[in-house]
Amino acid sequence: MKARITVMPKRTVLDPQGKAVKHALESLGFREVRDVRIGKFLEVDLDTGDMETARRLVDNACQQLLSNPVIEEYRFEITP
Repeated sequence: MKARITVMPKRTVLDPQGKAVKHALESLGFREVRDVRIGKFLEVDLDTGDMETARRLVDNACQQLLSNPVIEEYRFEITP
């Protein structure tokens, strides 16, 4: 199975990287860009055939290591 995980800063948290990229895009003429948020994307291969086990494993990994729950939120999808 494969897990695709997206970790993003919470909307209430300042994202200085996102602001810098937005400013750079504006200076290049991309005036239509309203906001930029920078996050992380992870693709993890899992050695399990059970969907519930995979969900539990990925959720625990996100809570314990892959995200900082104080300032980040995450979502994931698992495919066989």
